[in-house]
Amino acid sequence: MPNMQMNKVPMPEACPAERRRNFEEVARGYTAEDAVLEAQRCLNCKNKPCVSGCPVQVRIPEFIARVAEGKFEEAYTIIRGTNALPAVCGRVCPQENQCEGKCVRGIKGESVAIGRLERFCADYHMANMAEQKKMEPADDALRVAVIGSGPAGLSCAGELAARGYRVTVFEAFHIPGGVLVYGIPEFRLPKAIVQAEIDNLKAMGVEICQDMVVGRTVTVDELFDEGFAAVFIGTGAGLPGFLGIPGENSCGVYSANEYLTRVNLMKAYREDYSTPVLKAKRVAVVGGGNVAMDAARCAMRMGADEVSIVYRRSEAEMPARKEEIHHAKEEGIIFRILTNPVSIAADERGFVTAMICDVMELGDPDASGRRRPMPTGEQITLPVDAVIVAVGTSPNPLIRMTTPGLDTDRRGCILAPDGVSTSREGVFAGGDAVTGAATVILAMGAGRDAAEKIDTYCKNKFGLN
Repeated sequence: MPNMQMNKVPMPEACPAERRRNFEEVARGYTAEDAVLEAQRCLNCKNKPCVSGCPVQVRIPEFIARVAEGKFEEAYTIIRGTNALPAVCGRVCPQENQCEGKCVRGIKGESVAIGRLERFCADYHMANMAEQKKMEPADDALRVAVIGSGPAGLSCAGELAARGYRVTVFEAFHIPGGVLVYGIPEFRLPKAIVQAEIDNLKAMGVEICQDMVVGRTVTVDELFDEGFAAVFIGTGAGLPGFLGIPGENSCGVYSANEYLTRVNLMKAYREDYSTPVLKAKRVAVVGGGNVAMDAARCAMRMGADEVSIVYRRSEAEMPARKEEIHHAKEEGIIFRILTNPVSIAADERGFVTAMICDVMELGDPDASGRRRPMPTGEQITLPVDAVIVAVGTSPNPLIRMTTPGLDTDRRGCILAPDGVSTSREGVFAGGDAVTGAATVILAMGAGRDAAEKIDTYCKNKFGLN
């Protein structure tokens, strides 16, 4: 019998007054009873519009039906059939713009909490699974190299391993996970969850080589020389953008990438680590996306007395998830909208003391469809001792500079007309390296698509059955 309750079963959350000073996970997850009750809200629509909104095509009504019956492990198996990282996606995917955005229940009331149910199933599996038996690819299996262990690379690796390939992932950092470990904070995505998902892939026979900077340690051409049949580039978009304003080279100005990497990957938030990071008291974070929210909430947890989000448009134009904006406000982050930095002031030692901003108003829509911010002629000065710039990223140029014949666009993104096939034979790419900075689930979808294309390529080139 369907549960016709209009609203989602609430997700328990940590108290804002307490969590703003610690890195424990904010969303606590459903109980089994919560999950069953929420799953019973699904109408199991004939046309399944939610599936069309999922970049990896999870069979959503099927897994939810299993949850409603209390068959949680069966539900997890259905999800895992198309999603290599369900515990991750259940936490960080923008479901409101994807699967949940197409849910029929959302027409009158709230959509089914698909993301929360996906997370529940993945967490249930991790808590109750038996030790996995390691799979080994056949001795004569073709070898495929995957560059980057972020969501695109891990998704591609998992799909290829399931198809019988011998997969080696090359990761530049000392820990695999890409943006999942260096960019997304512990309070949104615990690193133990990421490691468990990576361990699942290792159990499938995927080999991960760390501290391997492709383009320096080894080139794409050398990978082919070493016997790899195909190469997938999933290196993301880790090159930060900056504002280009006076004073931006002052001490205390960070890119969001650097700040989040120091805090998350290098564990600056833990007292038993000596990672250098400025313990600022008044912090301004420039930008309005999820990365800006992550940086601001981290700065608050690192001991700041005041943290401001500085954004040149209105809140309605912010690209961040509504949930992230809501959580940031609960934690005391100040939102300074219609405010655009024009310079940064520093003291005689070169340390940040203030940020000077134009007060803006919204004009006509620009190419993005959002109303263009226009200066009013008024300025304000914000006293700050740290500025974190979160205004977008682009792909690192290293691979395109060391791979002859690999076409890229003016932003440095790899050109792939069908989404994953590049100008080099046997070289495929996907995720942020192709699209520029986007979402985890879109990168995973590209990884899955690339695995299928690689499989077809190898079968045709090497005469595989």
